[in-house]
Amino acid sequence: MNPEDLNVESLQKLLTLAMPYGKYKGRLIADLPGQYLNWFAREGFPAGELGRLLALMQEIDHNGLSPLLAPLRKNCT
Repeated sequence: MNPEDLNVESLQKLLTLAMPYGKYKGRLIADLPGQYLNWFAREGFPAGELGRLLALMQEIDHNGLSPLLAPLRKNCT
């Protein structure tokens, strides 16, 4: 993860963009299970913005920082 990926816009996208395919299609990126994010970390993230956001969410989840998204989540509803 690049430090510049950690910005308010990216964090808001985690709470508004849904996974476009796969087992968790339609689920918000912020709500993807840790084991799914870890699978991407092992196998490789997709290219582009989706991969960047999945990598960011994996880092957040892996480091136990998911609760920090709660204040932003309130603003997205």
